Amino acid sequence: MSPVPSPSNEDLLCLCRDTALRWGRGVKRTAGAMIGQPDYDAYVRHAATTHPDQPPLDKVAFFRLHEQRRFGGSGAFKCC
Repeated sequence: MSPVPSPSNEDLLCLCRDTALRWGRGVKRTAGAMIGQPDYDAYVRHAATTHPDQPPLDKVAFFRLHEQRRFGGSGAFKCC
């Protein structure tokens, strides 16, 4: 029976980094949801699926639109 190879330090570093990045993205998404900030990446996926003929808003325009909608502005944003 051959011994199980142990992961190298580089493999462990990559695994820890990837886990930390995933955790960080989750924290950012959760914190944004808690304060009412929409998820831009989810919007881009939705726009590509639902409206493939239209380019999605850039990040600045997207967040300005949602701030305007949340804090009062010229009108409500409706996608579909």
